[in-house]
Amino acid sequence: MSTGPTVSSDVAAGRARAEQHLQALVGNPEARLYDDQWAAISALVHDRRRALVVQRTGWGKSAVYFVATLLLREQGAGPTVIISPLLALMRNQIAAAERAGIRAVTVNSTNLEQWDSAHAAIAAGEVDVLLVSPERLNNPGFRDEVLPRLAATCGLLVVDEAHCISDWGHDFRPDYRRIRTLLAELPTGIPVLATTATANQRVTDDVADQLVSPGGGLADVLVLRGTLDRASLRLGVVRLRTAEQRLAWLADHLAEQPGSGIVYCLTVAATQEVADYLRSRGHRVAAYSGQTEQTERLALEQALIDGEVKALIATSALGMGFDASLGFVVNLGAPSSPVAYYQQVGRAGRGTNLPPEGASVVLLPAPEDRDIWAYFSSLAFPREELVRETLAALAEHGGVMSTAALEPRVDLSRNRLETMLKVLDVDGAVRRVRGGWEATGREWSYDAERYARVAASRAAEQQAMLEYLDTDECRMRFLRRQLDDPEVLADPDWRCGRCDNCGGLTLSTEVSTAAVEEAADRLARPGVPIEPRKLWPTGLPAIGVELSGKIRQPAETGRAVARLTDLGHGAALRGLFAHDPASPTGVTDGPVPDGLARAMVAMLADWRPQVDVMVVAESERRPQLVADLAHGLSRYLGLPVVGRWAIADPGVGPDRGATNSAQRVAAVTRRCALRLDAPDAVRGARVLLVDDRVVTGWSNTLAAAALHDAGAAAVVPLVLGLSG
Repeated sequence: MSTGPTVSSDVAAGRARAEQHLQALVGNPEARLYDDQWAAISALVHDRRRALVVQRTGWGKSAVYFVATLLLREQGAGPTVIISPLLALMRNQIAAAERAGIRAVTVNSTNLEQWDSAHAAIAAGEVDVLLVSPERLNNPGFRDEVLPRLAATCGLLVVDEAHCISDWGHDFRPDYRRIRTLLAELPTGIPVLATTATANQRVTDDVADQLVSPGGGLADVLVLRGTLDRASLRLGVVRLRTAEQRLAWLADHLAEQPGSGIVYCLTVAATQEVADYLRSRGHRVAAYSGQTEQTERLALEQALIDGEVKALIATSALGMGFDASLGFVVNLGAPSSPVAYYQQVGRAGRGTNLPPEGASVVLLPAPEDRDIWAYFSSLAFPREELVRETLAALAEHGGVMSTAALEPRVDLSRNRLETMLKVLDVDGAVRRVRGGWEATGREWSYDAERYARVAASRAAEQQAMLEYLDTDECRMRFLRRQLDDPEVLADPDWRCGRCDNCGGLTLSTEVSTAAVEEAADRLARPGVPIEPRKLWPTGLPAIGVELSGKIRQPAETGRAVARLTDLGHGAALRGLFAHDPASPTGVTDGPVPDGLARAMVAMLADWRPQVDVMVVAESERRPQLVADLAHGLSRYLGLPVVGRWAIADPGVGPDRGATNSAQRVAAVTRRCALRLDAPDAVRGARVLLVDDRVVTGWSNTLAAAALHDAGAAAVVPLVLGLSG
């Protein structure tokens, strides 16, 4: 039962007041609330209920919580707390709030210097809305000192992009799981709103279940699901056989797309490669990814909003919450699920200044998409033995361990370890405290069944994405059906009339010879720098390796023909290094393929490394490949092979420690040793260090250190492929 103020019987007057706030928020005196918007606002303000709103991008979900905030503040309620996953979303929401006179502040990883003043303003009652990132919920100081006060005094809690709560959601985030605990601790009568644009029925049910109040039932949660049709979008697929044809299509047809937009790529490397090519063809574009520096991100986002660039060539880092009037979205490579795809295409078609026909949405799939999906799938929750090793290391230590101190003891990368610890924290097996993590001593069980269900769900989503490419069904219907849109499920004859399958969009597959030739030349251009490691991983002495700090004599900047994720030679490298289930070793061995050999020669002709001798890294699984590479390079460059970075202990597997820097250094230190044909073979010489592939870079780093210790003047790595 609500503990809020008595509800006025004059519903019409309440809605009229709500619409006055809406008009101020959007700057339009004619604006009116949708019935579902008012239903949600009324449930929050008058009934103090918990509600889940699943509505398409651009429907006006933020209007619900901002209008509800204004009404609740008029009744004397505390500030609204919005948990929001992306900084772009926060920036846009604060700007919108200020238009309606809402005083909003944010606490996130980029404004540490403002935290104290923000908390002081909240305590003084000077803030209407506080936006926090989900990561703040797991910060010990915020969790233990600030969050309890907010939970006790807030007037409304909002969980934006609520599909992130669910294991089944396409963008699950461990930090969001802590929200379940926060919801359980809220005092009775504080309303809660969860919103998302991308939730199928399974995710909707999961999130609604997590919204249930202590002692309450699912019926107490108001769930409002609307149509997910995006009437402003025209969807289409263009099938082209080669990477150069797909790039050429972009070059020839980008200018035809309405307004400004986004070209999505699956990898960071592709954003840079594609942006570089399109600029060479005269297009105003820029690359954007999670690696883009924060101030540059802001400038690029504004340039896109202002139409100063035709497109940002972006990864999914430019995703949820980016609010702009965009005329198109092109995907160069397919996302791994229709739900994720619907999320991305929702960036387009949101403005009021679109052409009458609406925004265009084009998908250019590639055969290598599945390889990239498989890579990201491999980063799922770690195997049970790795989790047990982590818990054992914490228990053995008996106190607080930082992530950096724990990392050398577990064969996981820093990011995967941090993610795993967050999950274990929510599960109660560990606790994040000031200075790091500590074991709680609580029993923990590995939920293999749950992880298997999620993995199966991901596999089904990937299959559905492949079906989307080939379907002759209305494309918007297909996406809405994947999201369990009730309107489409109830009407088997519904068609959008706008997509390429409905006849509302015609996409040419023609590409000019000049564009294809230039794209082919761009993709065939070999050569990617191999940047040397400069610092040893932290914590090595703790695992018996006496290395620390700055690397005294690092390798020089080397070269690889290409990255495995590249659009050009990357395809040949992916095939070369692919897993082969029919082989006893799991790989296929043989000479260097002709195309990669020619690319190596072209790269060397351009690079011209100044070297005197060669040392070759032995390979247990691909000895023929490395031997052929070394023989060809020796003959072409006229260099003698004077030694090997040899396998000294085959009992240490070639992939041991591949996901963790400290573990990798320890493994390579035991596995490999320098074997020279003569004691002075490299003294004073510049050494070309030849290997088939760089994955972590630590084998090259340790080989370079050994060669420098043997008297080498310089060490220059050269490989076929560079992972990542």
